[in-house]
Amino acid sequence: MITRRAFVGSLTGGLLAAPLAAEAQQAGKVYRIGYLASGPSLDPRLQQALEDGLRDLGYVRGRQISIEYRFPAVGDTERLRIFAEELVKLPVDLIIAGTNPAVAAARQATNTIPIIMATPANPIRAGFVQSLARPGGNVTGLTADPAPETIIGKQLALLKECVPRLSRVAVLWNPAAPAYRDYFDILAIAARQLSITPQSLEVQSPMDFEKAFDAARQQRSEGVIIFVDVLTFLHRKEITDLAKKHRLPSVAYVREFAEAGGLLSYGVDFADLYRRAAYYVDRIIKGSKPAELPIEQPTKFLLIVNSQTARVLGLTIPSSLLVQADQVIE
Repeated sequence: MITRRAFVGSLTGGLLAAPLAAEAQQAGKVYRIGYLASGPSLDPRLQQALEDGLRDLGYVRGRQISIEYRFPAVGDTERLRIFAEELVKLPVDLIIAGTNPAVAAARQATNTIPIIMATPANPIRAGFVQSLARPGGNVTGLTADPAPETIIGKQLALLKECVPRLSRVAVLWNPAAPAYRDYFDILAIAARQLSITPQSLEVQSPMDFEKAFDAARQQRSEGVIIFVDVLTFLHRKEITDLAKKHRLPSVAYVREFAEAGGLLSYGVDFADLYRRAAYYVDRIIKGSKPAELPIEQPTKFLLIVNSQTARVLGLTIPSSLLVQADQVIE
């Protein structure tokens, strides 16, 4: 696993970044950053984390940098491609790509402008980089994937703490999302170790949600794990409302699900990843070669407990779990 410590002494200049390194010597240079992701907008908290991270390194929007944000609708791959090409033609000095489809679109649009990944899933399997230690090409940055078996196992264990009788768990996931078929297999192994039977609930559009939860009820599932992708994230309120309607305690990877009414969230602090993306911006502006900047994996994880939802579901959250929580929503 590559962590932040792996960066020490490993950052050198290179051919791809040579133009940026030369420009860094120019007084008054304003660097143009492109931001590309699927969705109607960037969550204000994540945008603030990115810009705070840049400010901490001396880059103030409107002074040392400008940021061109582009947000095509979810699933609109053609618009994503057009926006990526638009950023390249401006031109921008580098591109921050927030999702797997955005990284793919940016790579298709350019093989010379540095691309910084913010929260992709499994960038090696997706073909974005050769390895975490030496990405190769013009792509570097972060991944939202720690060891998935560790996160998934922890989510199951947390759910079982809240529902000791848990013997069947539904898994809501989008089969079109990268790596999630592998993740379901990993979850099935972890579930067997806890004597839990998983039930697959595949969803590919909001129209599938109600049917999926009806299936969970028919199969007598006693909880639900939500795999987060763009589809489920944008419809998190609808999903958590359905979970409460069907009296299913839920756990998801990002805090926004607990804030939307899910029982638990356990996973990566996405704001921390966006803040760390600023580090890559700084290194590339100063001349580092993307091909040689190691991919950073998450090191900060958050447990959020929604006590309001627990009361609605008639559950008592164990005190041992509450003391572990980074936040308890009352």
